[in-house]
Amino acid sequence: MIPPATRQSVADVAAALDLAVVGRELYDRIGRLYPICRSITGNGVRETLRLLGSELDLEIREVATGTPVFDWIVPREWNIRDAYIMNGNGQRVVDFNASNLHVVSYSVPVRARLTLAELRPHLFSIPDHPDWIPYKTSYYSETWGFCLSDRQLQSLPDGEYEVCIDSSLEDGHLTLGECCLRGRDTAEVFISCHVCHPSLCNDNLSGVSVAVTLATLLRRVPLRYTYRFLFAPGTIGAITWLALNEPHVPKIKHGLVLACLGDRGSPTYKRSRRGDAAIDRTVAHVFRHASHECHSEDFAPHGYDERQYCSPGFNLPVGVLSRTPHGRFPEYHTSADDLAFVAPAALADSLRTCLKVIEVLEGNGMFLNKNPKCEPQLGRRGLYATLGGHSDERRTQEAALLWVLNLSDGTHSLLDIAERSTMPFAMVRDAATALVEHGLLEELSAPD
Repeated sequence: MIPPATRQSVADVAAALDLAVVGRELYDRIGRLYPICRSITGNGVRETLRLLGSELDLEIREVATGTPVFDWIVPREWNIRDAYIMNGNGQRVVDFNASNLHVVSYSVPVRARLTLAELRPHLFSIPDHPDWIPYKTSYYSETWGFCLSDRQLQSLPDGEYEVCIDSSLEDGHLTLGECCLRGRDTAEVFISCHVCHPSLCNDNLSGVSVAVTLATLLRRVPLRYTYRFLFAPGTIGAITWLALNEPHVPKIKHGLVLACLGDRGSPTYKRSRRGDAAIDRTVAHVFRHASHECHSEDFAPHGYDERQYCSPGFNLPVGVLSRTPHGRFPEYHTSADDLAFVAPAALADSLRTCLKVIEVLEGNGMFLNKNPKCEPQLGRRGLYATLGGHSDERRTQEAALLWVLNLSDGTHSLLDIAERSTMPFAMVRDAATALVEHGLLEELSAPD
């Protein structure tokens, strides 16, 4: 799957991918992570990061309960060992070991005997999808509950039930994982995904899996930017990272939150709060030249951790890359978001989209035409065909040369030129490379 070390660009890496193979590897990683019971703190997060650390050089940071992080406080750590509802015959009618979604995340410890009527306020189902188990949380209120299919709920007879949630909620830590790939510049591309959901494949694990493979591929090529990958619990994890790294934040020039990348929907991008940041323009350009349908939408202050990165005090250029956005597929936050819901082909396509975006970020630059008074004679330099009857491809390549020469006045980046000419970025970049080689262009400082 990983191209050999002789590859010298992100474009080469993307071109060398065997999408069938990489799709299966992305899917298999999700399969390994799927059984783990994760929450915003606890051993499930640690186990997840331990497995990721077997593939990445991952720095783990533990932040103690009670640590102030802006308007929030790092919560107590939650862990769970077992949970069940047992009927009068000693049968577990709801069993945490069958699905970790059965327990409301962060449920306090419970041992009790309750009638069905007493138990009923603590039971949650989805009547519209009677065979699915919902995913529920109670992070910041000390309560407890069970989730089960509505079909199962309706089948429970009246009577007394034994209820057990063998959990702990006590002072501990919140755990963050970070992987940094150093480039020539200290300016950073920031990639974030959340690791706080239990057995949910598309919402949570698809973004995690794509991020891991993306980091693995990028460490094989020379990079201009430094790439920082953050694996953190949703909301509180992002807030904590920002609070601990506030002096570092100005180094972030481009960013993506990765989530919901494995379903069969079309790629979708949610713009940053700025709306016209380089990352927004880059993804729009990649989408414009994609071979399939893609969608973009404006920023809104709800969703994933872009809410924190794009809060007005930071206003970072961070957008969200997904397929079907969160909450817009019925399987969202239910047991139906399982291994059957994600597709290897969709995962591979999402990875390829990420690489295309990074190809533009890495290759973008500002150039200056060294022969700006009229067109230079390209034919004698071998850059123009000397005979008539040019092929369409040759005509397009020559048009790219002229566009780059005309707009390389020190104020237009290659992305600017690609947008204005409506040409693919790779063609514009190739034209600039050829012109530099022939002494007609010089590169200035790279744009942010």
